[in-house]
Parts: sequence; structure tokens; C-alpha cells
Amino acid sequence: MKNTINRRTATSYASGAALALAMGAALTLAAAPVAAQSADKEKCFGVALKGKNDCAAGPGTSCAGTSKVDYQGNAWSLVAKGSCGKTASPKSASGFGQLKEFKEKA
Repeated sequence: MKNTINRRTATSYASGAALALAMGAALTLAAAPVAAQSADKEKCFGVALKGKNDCAAGPGTSCAGTSKVDYQGNAWSLVAKGSCGKTASPKSASGFGQLKEFKEKA
């Protein structure tokens, strides 16, 4: 009987350790998009196609891949630094991506 209790205890500890490792891995992966934004990239609003944004797609959306329409003004994609203002965005006032979110023109 004592041997059974020790096995149960060992199984409980092993299960707890596995759960802790899984949670740690999940949290690490969740932080990866932040780490991916390096100094040679910038957020460019209004250039992502529907469902292809990197993050921030306004109210009612959660994050990456949640933009509802092409060139949504409050959804951004990471682009090479300095290229945002040269990237086409038919819905922005200038016709190019913006470094800040904007209201799309009709």
C-alpha cells in the first residue's frame, strides 16, 4: 500500500512539472511577436490585406490575422524601416502606408 501512495505522489509531481513546462513554453511563444520586432522594422498601418495583419486591428479584434478588410487603417504589418511611406495603401489619404493608425477614406 505504501508503494502505491509513492507512485501516486510521483505521478502527481510529474504531471505538475509537465504542466509547468507547457505553460512556460506557451508564455514564451506568446511573447515571440514582441521580440520579432527588431530595430530594422516598423509598424505600418493600412497596408495589410484582410486577415494578414501582424497585430492591432481595432475594436472587436484580438490581434494577428484579425483585420476585417484590405488596407484597414487601424491594422498594421511590420515592414522594413523606411519603407512604410512607400508602400501602397489605397484607403489612406496619401495613398501610402502610415506610421500611425488612420480612418480609411471611402
